[in-house]
Amino acid sequence: MNQQIEKLYSKANKNERLIIGLMSGTSMDGLDIALCKVKGSGAETAIEILEFKTGDFSDDFRTKIKAVFSKREVDLQLVCLMNEHIANVHAELINQALTEWGYKAEDIDFIASHGQTIFHAPESLHKLKDYPNGTLQIGDGDHIAVKTGIITLSDFRQKHLASGGEGAPLAVYGDYLIFSKKDEDRVMLNIGGIANFTYLPGTLNANEIFSTDVGPGNTLMDQYVQRYFNKFYDKNAEIALSGSLNNALLLALLDCDFFESNFPKTTGPELFNLDYLEKAQKSSSTEDIKKEDVMATLCHFSADTIVAAIEKCFGSNASVHVFMSGGGMHNPLLVDLLKTKLPESFFLTTNDLNINPDAKEAVLFAVLANETLCGCPINFGERQGVPSICMGKISLPE
Repeated sequence: MNQQIEKLYSKANKNERLIIGLMSGTSMDGLDIALCKVKGSGAETAIEILEFKTGDFSDDFRTKIKAVFSKREVDLQLVCLMNEHIANVHAELINQALTEWGYKAEDIDFIASHGQTIFHAPESLHKLKDYPNGTLQIGDGDHIAVKTGIITLSDFRQKHLASGGEGAPLAVYGDYLIFSKKDEDRVMLNIGGIANFTYLPGTLNANEIFSTDVGPGNTLMDQYVQRYFNKFYDKNAEIALSGSLNNALLLALLDCDFFESNFPKTTGPELFNLDYLEKAQKSSSTEDIKKEDVMATLCHFSADTIVAAIEKCFGSNASVHVFMSGGGMHNPLLVDLLKTKLPESFFLTTNDLNINPDAKEAVLFAVLANETLCGCPINFGERQGVPSICMGKISLPE
């Protein structure tokens, strides 16, 4: 047997494993690196975050990603080169984190890498006959494995596509294993670039689980503030809070077929971008309103689409426990709007479940890797968009 296969087999059979989960989202603010201790698998999964940090991206690196991000026409050579370059940068950030934390490569059993999404193209978005759902994440797993010396699992979304899903959201798999609670209905709301949630029924019945994207989270606000305010994001919603809601623009933003389509569904910055905003401003004759008012309205837009999705699922007087994660949970205006519009619901964060909300997405990929290595496909029954599969391609360091 190949020595690396023997090592893989031995590590998968350990009582507990150290797995590094990685996440770099559409906000491109950095690489989330979560060192997790994982025991068991399936419903018996127990996970503890030992270390967490966000490895910073340089402005130059971020600019290079943006050159191939969410564009229908790009330099194919640059896409090819960035596949390797992103992996090398991620590997360097992992190695730096391990040194900082006092770990060696041989102490770590596996890496679970999400990669960097550069284009997401479900059928509902591309509308091209005879073409399937598609998504593309770059940051090659072989390069990470070789540069770190650690067995790496990556490219998780392709199995989801191959099995009939849209490649997203994948949070449902980890959410179910580590956050379900008997007799308590929970909504795991992640407000990243795109907002999505997983419904976890108190019955613990996997057949009742529901997971979907609902619309823009931070992506439009971030894109706008980067272009017009020369800031990476609207810290503490300072800009949005200095503006006022423009109802005409809000109605134009909400006028989109995506919001009328059935759940589950996925989307991305391929739809919700500054072109989308400009069209909405033109149709509502709001091109000349104050930029602060645009920011305030974009925040209301994100809140309204999240609220509408929750009410669509749980009724106009929705009374559920909503556990937030993602960058949007740090936006005080957005959170206040959610609480005001859903007064019967209880808003918490995954901190209340002993998982750092900023680390949650990275942790979930560690869980997905653990299931592929040590578990088996969870039976989600006939739930549309949630195939019963294990995901991730395995890269050996030698």
